[in-house]
Amino acid sequence: MVLLRIQHPVGDFERWKAAFDSDPLDRRGSSVRGYAVHRDADDPAVVVIDLEFDDADAARAMLARLEAMWASRPAGIAAEPRTSVLETVERVALQ
Repeated sequence: MVLLRIQHPVGDFERWKAAFDSDPLDRRGSSVRGYAVHRDADDPAVVVIDLEFDDADAARAMLARLEAMWASRPAGIAAEPRTSVLETVERVALQ
């Protein structure tokens, strides 16, 4: 599995979440297998999103589409997002 991890502050979480939920880039059609949305426990204005893919090429293609969308600063994104494409080496569930 490959993750595209995105982290950025948002000015208004509810507004940002509504825009995220509207799925403007068609996650399913962009090969996203699943996703998780996180908020920083110490700073709830910071959002971290993990998008799951089968391969790094699909993750990089989605990142390119996201960067084009972010150029217009949509939905209250307060700063340039930080991103990483991560390959899962090991995943263990302990419970």
